[in-house]
Amino acid sequence: MSMYGHKPVLLEETIESLNIKPDGVYLDGTAGGFGHSARILEKLGERGRLICSDRDPAAIERGRDFAKDPRVTLINSNFVFIKRDIARLNIEALDGVLLDLGVSSFQLDEPERGFSYNREAPLDMRMDNTSGHTAADIVDMFPQEDLARIIRDYGEERFAARIAAFIAREREKEPITTTTRLAEIVKAAIPAKRRRQGGHPAKRTFQALRIEVNGELSRLGEALRGAAGALAGGGRLAVITFHSLEDRIVKTAFRELSAGCVCPPEIPVCVCGRLPEFRRVTGRPVLPGQAETDGNPRARSAKLRVLERIITVEQGG
Repeated sequence: MSMYGHKPVLLEETIESLNIKPDGVYLDGTAGGFGHSARILEKLGERGRLICSDRDPAAIERGRDFAKDPRVTLINSNFVFIKRDIARLNIEALDGVLLDLGVSSFQLDEPERGFSYNREAPLDMRMDNTSGHTAADIVDMFPQEDLARIIRDYGEERFAARIAAFIAREREKEPITTTTRLAEIVKAAIPAKRRRQGGHPAKRTFQALRIEVNGELSRLGEALRGAAGALAGGGRLAVITFHSLEDRIVKTAFRELSAGCVCPPEIPVCVCGRLPEFRRVTGRPVLPGQAETDGNPRARSAKLRVLERIITVEQGG
């Protein structure tokens, strides 16, 4: 349980995977409710340091009391900029980075943020609600073909074209500005037989719009490489994902980062001499146990993958 009452997902598994050193320097790039951060801090000694970053200004404001600990530094930033941010703090390298991807429990539970299809609220969905397009902007301004692509690609919704057509028709009558109106439109677009399968009929469409609004996938690969590049020898990058699109990007990035030889497959003997800089600590993703999913349904789709920077001779290993 976090200090704000929310349950951090895969908490024990994540902390164990980071292999925390008491005097190490760690970064939680998605601080949210500070649940993972609090447990990391418990493992640190007096010389340890924890950087807590989040793109949501509200999350940073919630962490003001937490940051009274002199070992803690708060940053209102996107984890895409990890290398830049630690350079500004005069930190050369990190012993561990945690990225808990997707929307936080606070954002889901605050109706005014517009993430939930179950509550009446402005159709916003911005993780940083101080800038950028809202979901309402996208729903009302994007061409029908672009809406269909977003819902299909980011929501993996088989009825994407039909949903986009219903949205385009309804927005001609009046702008779509609330979560409940959009949810009703999506529900009407999905055939009745299919509505009874796979949870709320608007779930995939809301996921797709949230991903588009926040650019969650467009720079994820870049962010993972930046985070990995910020690690010291022996440092670890732990990433928690919640849907297949995120996990696919993480899996691919980790595989590429841990690759050694880049010679073409037709060459029988390696001539490039390239050695891997990283190794995958987790071959298969770590999944939550039954007890966790029973107590926290939001954990059901969570997957944890971990990458470690290999200690080289030059690094003193």
